[in-house]
Amino acid sequence: MVVAKDGSGDFTTIQDAIYASKAFPYQRVIINIKNGIYNEKVHVYSWNTKISLIGESKENTIISFDDYFNKIDLGRNSTFHTSTLLVEGNDFIAKNLTIQNTSGLVGQAIALSVNANRCYFENVALLGYQDTLYTAGEDFKQYFRNCYIEGTTDFIFGEATVLFESCEIRSKANSYITAASTPKNLAFGYVFKNCKLTADDNVTEVYLGRPWRTYAKTVFIECDMGDHIKPEGWHNWSNKEAETSAFYAEYNCKGEGFKPKNRVPWSHQLKKSEAKKYTIERILENQSGNSKIKWH
Repeated sequence: MVVAKDGSGDFTTIQDAIYASKAFPYQRVIINIKNGIYNEKVHVYSWNTKISLIGESKENTIISFDDYFNKIDLGRNSTFHTSTLLVEGNDFIAKNLTIQNTSGLVGQAIALSVNANRCYFENVALLGYQDTLYTAGEDFKQYFRNCYIEGTTDFIFGEATVLFESCEIRSKANSYITAASTPKNLAFGYVFKNCKLTADDNVTEVYLGRPWRTYAKTVFIECDMGDHIKPEGWHNWSNKEAETSAFYAEYNCKGEGFKPKNRVPWSHQLKKSEAKKYTIERILENQSGNSKIKWH
């Protein structure tokens, strides 16, 4: 299917194309999106599995909305209703587009919420401020490759196991990049490999992460860290228990912000033998019955 603002495609809105998609299809549903700014909240429902949203270009194919916590006003969990794009269908793919929440510095406002398994994002830009990207699902695996993600506070957060590879992670304020809530029983939480950590000009004090829940796991491997990263690196979110239960680590990183000797004593610098277990197969393998699905 083709979505085009000018009426030259099958639909003029992305949501209408999703409404027209088969439930639990045997074959992948490919929705090609022409350049344009699509001002809509998009919901990929749990029965809309195997959906691909393929933009014409990352720079000019833009899904945009401006919901935020106080605007939604649905109580203490209003954050989770703010997303511009909400993905609940497994085996979702997005390529070559931008997803943005334009509400600005008004508190929690999600651009992309992924509550689905085996989801892949390539050459996608996620633009927002606080809580830009929510990765949900205790047993869900998600993969971001060659993406751009920006925000202010806790702008990558959630409980899913997620690999970020060759991404640019840009901080727009002095705050925290990640807020993982990894369940206790999971071997991996957030893994950043070969990523570049950048910041706006006025940003000078950014933590790599803080634990949204006490067993948070976040690891940076061979990443390039700008000088905006604080020497101590990590924060305990005023929870001493998290210092022993959370797992925060780095391996073979570089850049002015990589200061392993100054990191908080309860974080880790991995040995080469320990870093070897962080392969794409181990991080993202998905059990299905007695087999392992190499979906990635």
